[in-house]
Amino acid sequence: MLYQFEFRTYQRKFKRPLQTSHGIWDIREGIILRLVGENGRIGWGEIAPLSWFGSESFEQALDFCHQLQGNISSETIFSISAELPACQFGFESALSTSRSPLNKGGTRNILKIPLNKGDFGGSRLRLKSTLIAGSVLSSHQWIEAGNQEEKNRFSGLLPAGETALSALQMLWLEGYRTFKWKIGVAAIEQELKIFQQLIQVMHNLCDREKAFLRLDPNGGLSYSQAKTWLEACDKVKATPDFSADIEFLEQPLPVTQFQEMVELNAIYATPIALDESAANLDRIQECYSQGWRGIFVIKPAIAGSPSQLRKFCQTHNIDAVFSSVFETKIGRQAALNLATQLSLNKRALGFGTDCWFDDNDSILDFKF
Repeated sequence: MLYQFEFRTYQRKFKRPLQTSHGIWDIREGIILRLVGENGRIGWGEIAPLSWFGSESFEQALDFCHQLQGNISSETIFSISAELPACQFGFESALSTSRSPLNKGGTRNILKIPLNKGDFGGSRLRLKSTLIAGSVLSSHQWIEAGNQEEKNRFSGLLPAGETALSALQMLWLEGYRTFKWKIGVAAIEQELKIFQQLIQVMHNLCDREKAFLRLDPNGGLSYSQAKTWLEACDKVKATPDFSADIEFLEQPLPVTQFQEMVELNAIYATPIALDESAANLDRIQECYSQGWRGIFVIKPAIAGSPSQLRKFCQTHNIDAVFSSVFETKIGRQAALNLATQLSLNKRALGFGTDCWFDDNDSILDFKF
């Protein structure tokens, strides 16, 4: 089937810049896709690249969209190059959500998201969240992280440094019980002190329940620093009657030091989870072929083809943690759709990112 294709770019400014070992990130750029089939049915997708993590750049994705000249077939969508993993995800997601017919006025309500003027001439359309929830989420019984019970299913992202201490307590009150903290940003001695404070705060907040902490240096540690962190984590795990637990250390070393991470994963009680090493499906398959049977952190929006990712994970029973790349609700819902099918061990999903933006996905309306 041939689809009419339109797209629009967006920019979202972080409430506060996100600090990682890769640097400082202050604006998320992406592309919203709209497909209309020959039968009038419409589908929505999102391209949310993260070039420093292993996907194509925003400029490469935008160039690909311009090359399509307003039309695309399902055959073309399924043949998009693996060198454009964020495009693969966005277009396949749009194809899979093209279920509901257009309204009489020529539009279909979905949800409010912030968009820039540009590719649609600045026209506007009211969007609502109910229909995308009905077409994507309800079939898999997933609910947005909007109440305390549901936030138990999500991991809250803590900022780097001492600010994490106050942020943790705020997220705790909102219902989060799994937290992810960015490390490898400041001196290791300073971060280890904050780490001890964090886990003590978590223990004090717990009331006959467990709380989990994930540490993420984004591949920014040396081998000796990784050992120091794993030793500190193992001490926490070995502490009797301590309510705070370390779920895993995420990608401690650069992608080039895969074998070293395999060795560390075998030595320490604290698991290592691959993240940058598993940035897209090609890398995930490569790590698996080299013997990795531990945890994979998978970011669906940049992982590549959802259908191919689903097949691989189900074939090999992958222990996966699914995570956000700060996409809008369109990409988020498609990513959660995959996560519900593929989260074998029911680990908390890394989508507790709402608090990093002021607009909350709903500041503008637009139309086509």
